[in-house]
Amino acid sequence: MLKRLFSLRNLLNNKDFVYAVTLFAIIGTISFLFYEISKAEVTVVQEGEATTVRTHANTVEEVLKQLNIHVAEHDKLSHKLNDIVSSEMKIEHTVADQVIVRQNGEEKVYYTTADRVEDFVGEVDLNLREHDQLSVAMDNKIKDGMIVDILKAFQVTINDAGQKEKVWTIGATVEELLAKTDTTLSELDRVEPKQSAKIKDASVINITRVEKVTDVVEEPKEFATVKQSDASLTKGTEEVVSEGENGVIAKHYEVVLENGEEVSRELIKEEVKKESQDKVVAVGTKEVQETQQPTPSSTDTKTVATAEKNTVRTTVSRGSESSSKTIYMHATAYNWDCPSCDGRGLTSTGYDLKANPNGVVAVDPSVIPLGTKVWVEGYGYAVARDTGGSIKGNRIDVHMPTQKQAMSFGSKRVKVKILE
Repeated sequence: MLKRLFSLRNLLNNKDFVYAVTLFAIIGTISFLFYEISKAEVTVVQEGEATTVRTHANTVEEVLKQLNIHVAEHDKLSHKLNDIVSSEMKIEHTVADQVIVRQNGEEKVYYTTADRVEDFVGEVDLNLREHDQLSVAMDNKIKDGMIVDILKAFQVTINDAGQKEKVWTIGATVEELLAKTDTTLSELDRVEPKQSAKIKDASVINITRVEKVTDVVEEPKEFATVKQSDASLTKGTEEVVSEGENGVIAKHYEVVLENGEEVSRELIKEEVKKESQDKVVAVGTKEVQETQQPTPSSTDTKTVATAEKNTVRTTVSRGSESSSKTIYMHATAYNWDCPSCDGRGLTSTGYDLKANPNGVVAVDPSVIPLGTKVWVEGYGYAVARDTGGSIKGNRIDVHMPTQKQAMSFGSKRVKVKILE
C-alpha cells in the first residue's frame, strides 16, 4: 500500500502528466460548447402557443417529431415537412376543425383552418344564392364539430289591398315576414293565412284593409197635408190656407269599407236639422140646398119658363150621394212610411202615396172594387186604390199623410158610402 501511495505522489509531481490532464479538460469543454452552439433555435407555434427549442434536427418533420406534434391531412403547416431546419426558424401549425353543413336533410363534412364562418364560406363552395341564409352568423368563430344549416330562400307574394309585391324569405311566420317588410296592420285589418301560420314556398299573403267611417246624408223631410173643415166654404170645395215646406233630416250611417269599397252601411242616428211645415187645406162643409119655384099650372107657360130659369142646382164633386150605398165597416189607418212597408210609397195599383197622400183607402176588392169612389166617416172622400193582407171582408184602411196621424186615427167602426 505504501508503495502505491508513493507511486501516485510521484505521478502528481510529474509536470507532464498534469499538463496532459489539463489539456484534455480544455478540449472537452470546447467540444461541448461547440456542440451546443451548433444547435439551431427553432420556434413552433400551435393553436396560438409558441414553443422554442434548440435542436440538431435536419428537417421540419424531425423537429415536430421531437415535440410529439402530429400533422393531420387537413392541418395547415407554414413549411413543408422535408424543409431543412435553419436557425431562428418559425414553424406555424394550425389544426383543422370539422364543420358539418346540413341542407335539405343531407349532411356534408368539411375540414377547415379558417378562423371565422365568413372565411370558411369563402374557401368552400356551398352554392349559396343571394337571399339564402346560414343558421350561424358570419362573424362567429369556427369550432370543431360546428353544425351549419343552409336556409334556402324562396319567394312569397304579399297582396296588400290589391297591391302585390314579391319578397324573399327563408320560411318565417306570416307575422315575422310582415314585420321584416315593415307592413303594419290596423286593429280591423284581416290577414290570410293567419299571422301565426308558417310560410310555405309560393304562398300568397292576402291583406284586407278594413276601416269604419261615418257618412252623413241629408234628406228632405216631406211635409204633411192637413185638412180642416171649414163651414164657410161650400161642401166639395177646398182652399189652401198655407203652403207646406219640406224639412231636412240628417241620417248618420256607419259605413264599413274593405280595400276602399263599401261592404255595409248601418243607420246609427237620425237628426232633424229643420222641421217641415204642414200644408193646411180648408175643406168646405157648407151644404147648399136646391131652391125651386112653385110648380106652374099647365096654363101658365110663362111662369114655368121663369121658374126653370130661377132654379139653383148644386153638383157633388165626388159622386152622386143620391145613388150611394151605405155600409158599416171596421176602419184602421196606415202611412206609406211604416216599418213593414217597402219604402217606395206605391199602392198595389201603382198609385204614388208619397206624392198624393190624401184620399186613398185600402179595401177588399170582393167587397169594394178597386177604383170605386167612397166616403168614409171621419176621413172624407177617397178612392179605393190599395189592398192589404189583413184587409178582408168589411174592413177598410185609410191612408194618412204621416205615421203620427195614422196612429191617432186608431181603430173604429165607421159608416162608408159607396158612390157610383
